[in-house]
Amino acid sequence: MNLIEFSKKNMLVLDGAMGTMLQVGLSATEVHLAYLEAGANVILSNTFDDRSDEHIAKAVREAKAAAKDYGAFVALDVAPTGELLAPMGSLTFEAAYEIFKCQVLAGKCAGADAIYIETMTNLQEARCAVLAAKENCDLPIFCTMSFEETMRTFSGTDISSMALTLTGLGVDFLGINCSVGPAQMKRMAEELLRWTDLPVIIKPNAGLPDFEDGKTVFHTKPDEFAKEMAEIVELGVSGIGGCCGTTPEFIRALAHIAGLRPRALRQIPSAVCTATKTVVIDRVKVIGERINPTGKKRLQQALLERNMDYIVSQAIEQVRAGADILDVNVGMPEIDECAMMAGVIAHVQNLVPVPLQIDSSNARTIESGLRAYCGKAIVNSVNGEQASLDEILPIVKKYGAAVVGLTLDSHGIPKTAEARLRIAEKIVEAALSYGIPKQDIFIDCLTLTASAEQAIAYETIKTLRLVKETLGVKTVLGVSNISFGLPARTKLNRVFLAISMANGLDLPIIDPNDSDMMDAIYCYHQLTNIDTGSGAYIERFGTMEQAQVAPMEFDLPYCIRSGLREEVVSATRQLLARVAPLEIIEQILVPTLDAIGKQYEQGEIFLPQLLGSAESAKVAFELVKENLPVSEAASKPCILLATVKNDIHDIGKNIVKVVLENYGFSVIDLGKDVPVQEVVRQAEQHRVRLVGLSALMTTTLDTMEQTIDAIKKIESGIQVMVGGAVLTEKIARTIGADYYAKDAIEAVHIARSVFADLG
Repeated sequence: MNLIEFSKKNMLVLDGAMGTMLQVGLSATEVHLAYLEAGANVILSNTFDDRSDEHIAKAVREAKAAAKDYGAFVALDVAPTGELLAPMGSLTFEAAYEIFKCQVLAGKCAGADAIYIETMTNLQEARCAVLAAKENCDLPIFCTMSFEETMRTFSGTDISSMALTLTGLGVDFLGINCSVGPAQMKRMAEELLRWTDLPVIIKPNAGLPDFEDGKTVFHTKPDEFAKEMAEIVELGVSGIGGCCGTTPEFIRALAHIAGLRPRALRQIPSAVCTATKTVVIDRVKVIGERINPTGKKRLQQALLERNMDYIVSQAIEQVRAGADILDVNVGMPEIDECAMMAGVIAHVQNLVPVPLQIDSSNARTIESGLRAYCGKAIVNSVNGEQASLDEILPIVKKYGAAVVGLTLDSHGIPKTAEARLRIAEKIVEAALSYGIPKQDIFIDCLTLTASAEQAIAYETIKTLRLVKETLGVKTVLGVSNISFGLPARTKLNRVFLAISMANGLDLPIIDPNDSDMMDAIYCYHQLTNIDTGSGAYIERFGTMEQAQVAPMEFDLPYCIRSGLREEVVSATRQLLARVAPLEIIEQILVPTLDAIGKQYEQGEIFLPQLLGSAESAKVAFELVKENLPVSEAASKPCILLATVKNDIHDIGKNIVKVVLENYGFSVIDLGKDVPVQEVVRQAEQHRVRLVGLSALMTTTLDTMEQTIDAIKKIESGIQVMVGGAVLTEKIARTIGADYYAKDAIEAVHIARSVFADLG
């Protein structure tokens, strides 16, 4: 019996912490045997921190040998790379893919029964690892991510986005591990079960840690852990285990509550997402149409020049006007559409929070866009021709996207609603046969131009109604096509939109800056009681004079907030022509960064937007610095950063570095796995006032304490701030740190206080 078949009849009981057990002096084989004897039926290879082929092969074989007599399964444990993926960091998607590919191949060759991707905090990195597994082996795939108590990862991904993306991508088991204990993880499990129909795996820590007598201590007892996990099991999860701080006693307690529990079928909502935002299609949602070069000379020029700032500005303006989803079409004869699609998506998704619709009929372009896209996108489109269905639908399925089906075939657009319905039925049947769920199939009933085909233009409305009543899928229309060639186009568009919504239109593709069109949608939601209590209607129309969306002003603060680096250069140079450099820093740059930092702290923006703004601000700072008089261009306060010895994960430290530098501090980055004496030597050599230390793993907190002790013996007044997933304010005080930085913005506040006397 393979793992998939076994999981359908049995609760999966996974092992507990490997590092916790290795610390007490056991070998990896002894750890495996202890967990197997406790009742685990799935164990993970000891490969979280070593990804060399030789180590992977040895570790998997050791685990297989231990599991043989227990009839248990062995999963190759695949951890995060420890680096930030581009554009936030320097590790490209392709380079990360190769890292994961090598691990997967080594694990497969060594006889692993499954691939277990765990402790992911960046959704794009999780996608990369899953694709590497899917494309290089046929083993079952687990993927679990780690969420903070805010129900988001440190990079801002929420549970719905994770679930929609990875469910669509085709993992076999989906779950949550690490960060918190079972009490905190229960509501995370509840949320995850709302958004996936896959078997769900839950592996919490043994509660929240403390640090006592030089050791990381978890106070939750095995029976308490099992009692809290029993409540999670009752929710309908399919696998349970333990993460940091759990031991064989914890797994033995779990095995006693892991009876057969049939999984109830769950219906996933119709939704698309980015890494940080989910859009549920439960009412009319607007797809912005403006990133499409057809008839737009300025956008055509921007594409030819690869002017990403202009394209991003179009995206930002549409979101500001109320678009829920953005259509992205880059098809022009003069450009490489495949490469351009990937490039535009990479830039737009990093700075704009809403989901994207990849608009092309070219299979290579669609796949290029989907591979770059972090989230669950819409593909626009396929049609009723068999060749189109056979070419596009497998790509849609592979990447877990939603798909738009056009009601046309080799004979063109049928003149009657009934004929269009027959094409829609063919598309839906084909999509279902490829495993694309019904909630991810959208039908475009096709808007004909009323000036040219007035006699049959209304057939589109009839088709909408028939598709809704007969097939029960979501519908799409490019609304403004109706009015081409006619005067007063907005009036005709608005009436056509209203009639379409009343007959089942879910996703109008329109220009959201057309306030008449947006007004019609708010009115429709009020009249149909979708806007219960008229809250959205009153918010939009509550004043006597309706507020219009003001045109964007490309001033420096706006350009920094939006991450528009080329526009930052232009805006900064314009300011330098009339404003003193120091005044620009003190009255514009620093206040703008402070406002962005406040938005980040309040959860209004997330890590990609924070880093995009910070990098844009850096461009402005450098330009201004070039124009400062020598007396004012004093050297920057210097901060030393390091990830402590035996810890190879420095994502958090790298983020802190970027943000500190863009707030005007000089940073010496020693990297990861830095010996205690090297930190001390560098601190003395550079005469720093502030050292920042990072740790991800509970097993390296003692090294952090040793590093702090050694720094304090220098007797030069150096202060130490610490941060990382395993740290808390209490632990920071316990190990002797002066400050605890929960995130990069807090690190800035600390640095400012330390260097306050420098002005």
